[in-house]
Amino acid sequence: MKKLEIEADVNQLNDVMAFIEETLDEAGAAPKTAMQVNLAVEEIFVNIAHYAYAPGKGNAAILVDVDKEAGELSVQFRDTGVPYNPLEKEDPDLTIPVAERQIGGLGIFMTKKVMDDVIYEHKDGQNILTLKKKL
Repeated sequence: MKKLEIEADVNQLNDVMAFIEETLDEAGAAPKTAMQVNLAVEEIFVNIAHYAYAPGKGNAAILVDVDKEAGELSVQFRDTGVPYNPLEKEDPDLTIPVAERQIGGLGIFMTKKVMDDVIYEHKDGQNILTLKKKL
């Protein structure tokens, strides 16, 4: 398992993405899978950066594990910010015209669509969001 501890700040996004892309390369992820994982990781990290500690600052830990036997990648985000389960947010109604939709919510919706599993728990004062994807 690889781990990155980083300030939860959008200015750190390039470092987060480099960390994930290195792992995807090492795992031999297909381009489509890599694109989907990158999309989800970017969305989740940006949400943590914007909302977990607002208006203050804090850190996030990103743990990545590749289970070669199962052919699965797991990316786990941990922060000690405000407890928040993004999976409780209702999926947006895509049949409503864009101009009439509520702002927000598309990122976690897309994350749930492109990942095979998304799991949230709040444990020991931490938000823990785990993304899983078959390689």
